[in-house]
Amino acid sequence: MRRPVTIKHVAAEAGVSLQTVSRVINNGPNVRPEVQQRVNEAVARLGYVPSLAAQRMGGSRSWLLLALNDRDRTIEGWKSGEGTDWVDQMLMGGMLKCAESGYRMIFELVDTHSSHVEREVQAALSALHPDGVILTPPHSDNPLITGLLARQALPFARIGSVSPGDGFAIAMDDGKAAETATDHLLDLGHRRVGFITGSDEYALSGARLEGYRRAIARRGLPADEALIGRGDFTFQSGVAATEAFCDLVDPPTGLVASNDQMALAALRVADRRGLTVPGRLSIISFDDTPIVRFSNPPLTAIVQPIAAMTAEAAHLLIRAKAGEADLPERRLLPFSLAVRGSTGRPAG
Repeated sequence: MRRPVTIKHVAAEAGVSLQTVSRVINNGPNVRPEVQQRVNEAVARLGYVPSLAAQRMGGSRSWLLLALNDRDRTIEGWKSGEGTDWVDQMLMGGMLKCAESGYRMIFELVDTHSSHVEREVQAALSALHPDGVILTPPHSDNPLITGLLARQALPFARIGSVSPGDGFAIAMDDGKAAETATDHLLDLGHRRVGFITGSDEYALSGARLEGYRRAIARRGLPADEALIGRGDFTFQSGVAATEAFCDLVDPPTGLVASNDQMALAALRVADRRGLTVPGRLSIISFDDTPIVRFSNPPLTAIVQPIAAMTAEAAHLLIRAKAGEADLPERRLLPFSLAVRGSTGRPAG
């Protein structure tokens, strides 16, 4: 059985030190062209594939990015079997972008509600020494986490964050997206449109609610607080909000839910209540994770660029570590509306 080729074999073949091989692999400075050529030829002859440990010997980079996601919500999604498509999309975008530059992305779960959240984050930083950190909501707007990273001068990106602050803020225009979703229902002729909010822990939840309110006001329709259901991104909260809508004397004929889980919950309640979709109730979701395309009917949804946002976060962090200047502090990525079978004109 052939033993794997290591950096030691390359160094011996090229007649140089381990550190020199590492500098060549990492495109480091202070290596004479003839030495660089000798090392590259040795790499090619031996079929050497650099390991992460070899890359890190250069000293200037760890070649790792750390992505932090909310522990409770992620584990709840795994255990309940309700799906973690948002996480899947986030991982895909970040990992593929990292791979283009020889990086790896490590995924860690941190409890945003813990009184020791700074200690948890610091433990991960100390163990991995990442070149940058990707924060997903609600970590993106947690001042304890962002403050810790800023004090350590460690580059970080805030996914889904619309708040000013340190780090790279990368999001879509959540307010405009909610406005677009609401406008779609209003354009179809709906005049009673409900809205299910996300968790108040997420800054983007407020932006989406304001977008819904703008669309309603622009059509001269009365603001009705009974048409605003308070959700928290869970399936159960979507069920509760939709049940409350259905119990109104004048229930909505259309609704916008702030994520796919709550939209699927609305679809479940409609089926239980005998309400045809979209005949009696039109439903629009946010995120457009793959699961909504397999519902019956498939859900009309705001397509949130989850993978693209994480890819952009990784791209900016890698560029920042490389010493590039004048990088954009804020990036708004485009969203779109995928119209499917869950929306139509109101009955009657």
